[in-house]
Amino acid sequence: MKTFTDRWRELDWDALRLEINSQTAADVERALNAPRPGAREMMALLSPAAAGYLEPMAQKAQRLTRQRFGNTVGFYVPLYLSNLCANDCTYCGFSMSNRIRRKTLDEQEIARECEAIRKLGFSHLLLVTGEHQSKVGMDYFRRHLPAIRRQFSSLQMEVQPLSQEEYAELKGLGLDGVMVYQETYHEATYARHHLRGNKQDFFWRLETPDRLGRAGIDKIGLGALSGLSDSWRIDCFMVAEHLLWLQRQYWQSRYSVSFPRLRPCAGGIEPASIMDERQLVQAICAFRLLAPEVELSLSTRESPEFRDRVVPIAINNVSAFSKTQPGGYADDHPELEQFAPHDGRRPEQVMQALSRAGLQSVWKDWDSWLGRTPL
Repeated sequence: MKTFTDRWRELDWDALRLEINSQTAADVERALNAPRPGAREMMALLSPAAAGYLEPMAQKAQRLTRQRFGNTVGFYVPLYLSNLCANDCTYCGFSMSNRIRRKTLDEQEIARECEAIRKLGFSHLLLVTGEHQSKVGMDYFRRHLPAIRRQFSSLQMEVQPLSQEEYAELKGLGLDGVMVYQETYHEATYARHHLRGNKQDFFWRLETPDRLGRAGIDKIGLGALSGLSDSWRIDCFMVAEHLLWLQRQYWQSRYSVSFPRLRPCAGGIEPASIMDERQLVQAICAFRLLAPEVELSLSTRESPEFRDRVVPIAINNVSAFSKTQPGGYADDHPELEQFAPHDGRRPEQVMQALSRAGLQSVWKDWDSWLGRTPL
């Protein structure tokens, strides 16, 4: 059975660099006027030549966003269950080589976190862990997922890649979606930044969305960590290729794209390529033009000012008041965090800012009866 690896092998990183950098203003204009842009148009929209077309790109992206999602923005929040990790990654605060206090939430601590999150108003939850198969793996998920799921209207995960059978089992326990970011699609760069652990397996990670699609997971989230490779443009283009492949192969699933940039963390590294704010807006608008129906998400990695300006253009899903450490909502322990969020505003402050921009905050748009028997 074919996977995205087959398509990835057809894409040469250096050739893509030349193609993207050689795009002209005429190519950008053709892409802007295309009824439904494809991979070729995406090259132009991500190219340096598109920098002078940011305003028309943003205007069209906003029109498409309003047509598809109305004046609404969904809210979610991450719940970090553990910072244990068996991987050594150069850019992550949870890396096994970092000397930080380790914590895995037990049943009572999870209950306290869920109560604190519900009091904040959130109904959509993203479970996050470090990657540690033996201590925070399927046995842990089997033990705790059902109780968490009963308290929230949707449940997504960002954990270590699992098998198709394990994803199918988690779906039966109430899992709606999985976020799995490739970090970078450049194999040699990936190897330089993943020094020990299962995450060294580039292709096991690359094929995770295929396993999710075959397991029937409702929503699959993609993304690349801008700044890890020497070209954010090529990594973004690879995400676009990955998205187009998955939409063709697993059309029953929904998709989301996120735009993380390197943030300060313990043992952190300097970005290999800088994606400035204008370029991040360019990437966001390019993805909206490519896929008007796909959820685009912007996290608290970005500043309050930036999020307030950009969310009304093309974003339809945001986190707020995120705590990136286990137990961060009931008891704030910043020394345990994965990275330092930039937007620390409380959810009601984010909601007020969106309201001033004419947008309605959506706290719940999914429930257990939509596609499964309630637990």
